[in-house]
Amino acid sequence: MIIDSAFKADHLALIEIWESSVRATHDFLPEENINTLKPLILNHYFDAVDLRVAKGDDGIIVGFIGVAQGNVEMLFISPECRHGGIGSLLLKHAIKYQAADKVDVNEQNPDAIGFYQHLGFEVIDRSALDGQGNPFPLLHMKLVQK
Repeated sequence: MIIDSAFKADHLALIEIWESSVRATHDFLPEENINTLKPLILNHYFDAVDLRVAKGDDGIIVGFIGVAQGNVEMLFISPECRHGGIGSLLLKHAIKYQAADKVDVNEQNPDAIGFYQHLGFEVIDRSALDGQGNPFPLLHMKLVQK
């Protein structure tokens, strides 16, 4: 597995990974929200973060992470590659090379909460609304052990 910088040319592949991953892991998110978020992520959010990709030996992107100001803003893995260590690899890379030490996680996503806790993050606060003002509570987590 190779971790590399993402390029604008990668964005279409990344948005496909994002959508398939969200559909596999965010069952609380209505279709309307997915359709609203998709163009925002593709046209704005990817450009607002330090974006890194995980590529298999064949050069195919299987996951990505985006960090801004020490906050993990996005971490998504192709559904067929989940539970294979790619998320851990990307997060450890982000901690070491992108100064990542914070993340906001949907409260309705217990797998993600457990993932981050397993890698040394703990819940420090909670917001009743997500970043778009929707009623999807966020848990604010901080890295407490490396």
